[in-house]
Amino acid sequence: MNRKHHPVTLQQAAQDSPTLAKLADLARESGERLRAIEPLIPVALRPRVRPGPIDGTAWCLLVEGNAAAAKLRQVVPALQAQLCGSGRQVTSIRIKVQAGK
Repeated sequence: MNRKHHPVTLQQAAQDSPTLAKLADLARESGERLRAIEPLIPVALRPRVRPGPIDGTAWCLLVEGNAAAAKLRQVVPALQAQLCGSGRQVTSIRIKVQAGK
């Protein structure tokens, strides 16, 4: 089948490509991790935090602004404990500051 003229969904493309499938799985897992720790993130910061890349047992959170990142760094130990307590092996959480909108 010539896909040049037939659009496919991301799910279809991922099924046909092991690399895309792995990336899709990592993106899904990153989102699940954020949902698992969201109750521990101060309410005012939640809209500023997005799930980031997973690299083995390390995970990155993308945060809008230096002040939000500084506050989030204070709760990283609790976030990591929550993830480990829910069966996810996370040995470190990095905070990466993203430019504002």
